[in-house]
Amino acid sequence: MFIALVIATVLLAAALVSSASMKVRKNQQAVAVIGDAVGVPLRFFPVLAFLEVAGAAGILVGLWLEPLGVLAAACLVAYFVGAAIGHLRVGDTEHLTMPLPPLVLSVIVLVVRLVTA
Repeated sequence: MFIALVIATVLLAAALVSSASMKVRKNQQAVAVIGDAVGVPLRFFPVLAFLEVAGAAGILVGLWLEPLGVLAAACLVAYFVGAAIGHLRVGDTEHLTMPLPPLVLSVIVLVVRLVTA
């Protein structure tokens, strides 16, 4: 079960770092979806990127420090639920699939972290 946790954690951490990088660089697709479609101001992109990097670090370190792993995974679940709600709030069902894969991975990491704790 720990191997499954490691795999899901590394996949999620990689996705988070990639997403954070897009926000910091103000990638055209990220700006179009998060900024234009959802309505998040560009000044909040660095904050979102920081939260994603902090979440990635938390789940990675949480492989050794179980309470941190649980907390970081729970926070990531909340982050991506919020992202999904943001898309639904403005009726952006076209891009709703963007926060769903990391949300699912966050739930998997949280559940497996709880089971292996």
